[in-house]
Amino acid sequence: MKLKFVLPLLAATLALVLPAHADNAKLRVAGNLVATGLIQQTKEQPFFENFAKNTGLPIDADYKPMDVLGVKDADGLRVLKSGLFDVVTLRLAQVSRDEPFFLGPDIVGLSTDYEVARKVVDAYRDAFDKRLQERHGGKLLGIYPFGPQVVFCKVQINGLADLKGRKVRVYDQSLAKFIEKLGGIPVTIPFGETQQALERGVTDCAITGPSSANSAGWPEVTTHFMPIGFQIALNAYAINLSKWNAMTPDQQAKLTAAFRKFETEVWAYSKELFDDASRCNVGKEPCKTVKKFAMKDVPVKAADEQMVREALATVSFPTWSELCDKSYEKCSATWKQVVGPVVGLK
Repeated sequence: MKLKFVLPLLAATLALVLPAHADNAKLRVAGNLVATGLIQQTKEQPFFENFAKNTGLPIDADYKPMDVLGVKDADGLRVLKSGLFDVVTLRLAQVSRDEPFFLGPDIVGLSTDYEVARKVVDAYRDAFDKRLQERHGGKLLGIYPFGPQVVFCKVQINGLADLKGRKVRVYDQSLAKFIEKLGGIPVTIPFGETQQALERGVTDCAITGPSSANSAGWPEVTTHFMPIGFQIALNAYAINLSKWNAMTPDQQAKLTAAFRKFETEVWAYSKELFDDASRCNVGKEPCKTVKKFAMKDVPVKAADEQMVREALATVSFPTWSELCDKSYEKCSATWKQVVGPVVGLK
């Protein structure tokens, strides 16, 4: 169904589930998927449910997760630009089909750990915001990572080479090309459908963060866990540009400060979740945040890490830049200017 038909239908549906407001005292917020787990449940939802307190503004938020609303995360940019919601979460890998430039800070082999990812995000932030305003009618409020995206398999693996011939769940073109290079078969499956796909044998392995996978029950249907990071799964928040421009400079400053504080907290919490869930998945202590399982911990070898690092220059950047330059002529040049110095790629 084409978007021009979907949006009016969605608007009619939202009229039934969201209260109408005659003033600007509330912002309509389309938040992250409940299925993604603890960041959404313990950080995002409380932040928006206590929005006036957290921002110091006389503004509340009508907050609902996308999967509760029936909004697909891949449509985040379209929903933002349409004005159906004032603030929208943007899962960068998922919305990159509409704007490849937004995948730039998270192509395979680039942001594989928190330290590098933070430097890349800070370097890319202004260019991201400029593109968001010019093309998609939104203003960037913040960016955080779900954490390094790792491998879960229901078959025995001893390293990345064992993904050859295996069906592997991926979520963007950059990762798909990398899996193809390994000789694997990339299968694009929405996050919420992956646990069932693993159980039914639609895919042999799947890639996501250890905490989100644990919350979604992946360790119940997989046996091997390899904590090697390919990407770090960045998530952004944006406000509709018209709504932003209607605010006073003081309101804009307070909103920006609140999201920066929230962003900093989530970066730290994401790292805590990653470390803890990685232990929990393989039955180690301490295990405090998610359920403990007894998966086989597959050691990450130096050769595996080297394979991911090399993918940046040999697979992911060439693939991404070719696609991105077709939709935005300054894409790869901008990336090289702002990110290249961070990672030593010219």
